[in-house]
Amino acid sequence: MIDHIDRSILRHLKEDGRITATALAAKVGLTVAPCHRRLRDLEQSGVIRGYKADIDPAAVGLGFEAIVFVTLRQVDRPTMEIFESRVAENPNIVEAQRLFGSPDYLLKVIAADLPSYQRFYDSELTVLPGVERLTSTLVMKNLKSNAGPPV
Repeated sequence: MIDHIDRSILRHLKEDGRITATALAAKVGLTVAPCHRRLRDLEQSGVIRGYKADIDPAAVGLGFEAIVFVTLRQVDRPTMEIFESRVAENPNIVEAQRLFGSPDYLLKVIAADLPSYQRFYDSELTVLPGVERLTSTLVMKNLKSNAGPPV
């Protein structure tokens, strides 16, 4: 069961995943040992899934984003499994959700620019297994991303 101290730990980690255990303990009102124990428990229970760098796509030459809605020809287990596997393997597809209703999937794709996206669309997206229709919406501006759940 997650209590208010665990939630406080999670809030501080969400703001700064590289905070030291000593600084984290001070912020949540614990000594280092119990704070470290709670942190380890949150990791082992899967509440904390991992730590990663928040990289600005534009800073590494990937400043173009598109949201792609995918409708499959048929929605059966084998088609979905191979489609989802191919999507998960593709590094330019940075987010993917299966949806209820139509369309079947929402993908967030990053590329260097519009011509790069067009090549990716033609060579990668159109050949995904079972695709009937693709609809792209270009991202004008990111207002909020990778916010994580409210804790």
